[in-house]
Amino acid sequence: MRSLHVLIAAAVLSGAAHADGNGRRMPAQVPKAYTQECASCHMAYPPGLLPAASWQRMMNGLDQHYGSDASLDATTVRALSSWLLANAGTYKRVRAESAPPEDRMTKSRWFARKHDEIPAATYRRASIKSAANCMACHAGAERGDFDDDNARIPK
Repeated sequence: MRSLHVLIAAAVLSGAAHADGNGRRMPAQVPKAYTQECASCHMAYPPGLLPAASWQRMMNGLDQHYGSDASLDATTVRALSSWLLANAGTYKRVRAESAPPEDRMTKSRWFARKHDEIPAATYRRASIKSAANCMACHAGAERGDFDDDNARIPK
C-alpha cells in the first residue's frame, strides 16, 4: 500500500511540473548541472519547449552543439538527458509538429507563429542579438513565462 502512495505522489508531482497546462514552464526541480552547464552560454531553456527527440539528439551531439564543443562527462550527460527527456514537451504546440529543423525552437512552426509580427531586423539589435535570446524580451523566460502581456521588445 505504501508503494501505491509513493507512486501516486510521484504522479502528482510530475503533473505539477506542467501545472500551467502548456509545458512551457521550467519544472520545479532543475538539476544544478543544467543551470551551470547550459546557462553558462545561453538561457537554460525550459525542456518543454522541445520534443524528446530533439533533446536526445542534442545530448548525443554536445561535441558539435551549434558550432561549439559543449561536451560533458558521461555521468552528467546521462543525468541531464534523463531529466530533459522526462520533462520534454508534450503539450499541443510541440505535439502538433515534428522536431523543428536543426532542433532549434526558433525554427519551430509554433515559434514562427508566435513571433510573426516581429521583423527579422529586430533580432539583430545589439540589445537582442538573436531570436534565441528569449530573455531580451521575456523577463520571465527562465521560469518559462513567455506571456505576451509581459513581453517588452528592447530598442
